Amino acid sequence: MPKIKNMKNKFLIIIIMIVVVVAIALFLPENKEYDYLRLHIRANSNSTVDQNVKYKIKDSLVEFLTPYFSTLSSKEEAIETARALSDRMEDICSEILIESGFDYSVNVKIDNEYFPTRTYSNTTLESGYYDAVIVELGEAEGDNWWCVMYPPLCFVNNFENSIQIKYKSKIVEWFKNLFD
Repeated sequence: MPKIKNMKNKFLIIIIMIVVVVAIALFLPENKEYDYLRLHIRANSNSTVDQNVKYKIKDSLVEFLTPYFSTLSSKEEAIETARALSDRMEDICSEILIESGFDYSVNVKIDNEYFPTRTYSNTTLESGYYDAVIVELGEAEGDNWWCVMYPPLCFVNNFENSIQIKYKSKIVEWFKNLFD
């Protein structure tokens, strides 16, 4: 009888170890590509005038980009659209800078960069590396502003039929599959 009890204990320990390993694997961060395209505007500096012009540029870019990004159906399509509009985005930024009395440069590029966790209305994007349209104003050393271009979370107040994003939990799906 003690051998059977000892075997049951070993079996129980093995089962617990497997559950722990699976749980850890589910919670480890994945090196995945997110299905988002973000907009990141970097101000020249933290001076009040540089920060104010950054917000003017942000408002103008959001107004300009809203009709283009409100109807897109994929991140790839969003990246293509952003590439096609990058020269016009630079022109818009330059016009605002000149009107505001600045003579520094503007650089618009698409790159993959790190973003901290951010919440937009009811949607939270975890920290990680995201593809982004990056707008660098002058030295680009000041505080920055960012949002999500695709799906168009930074444009949701600018059009009526914003898309709804649904998030899934691997753990919840695993448990549902386990008990169904």
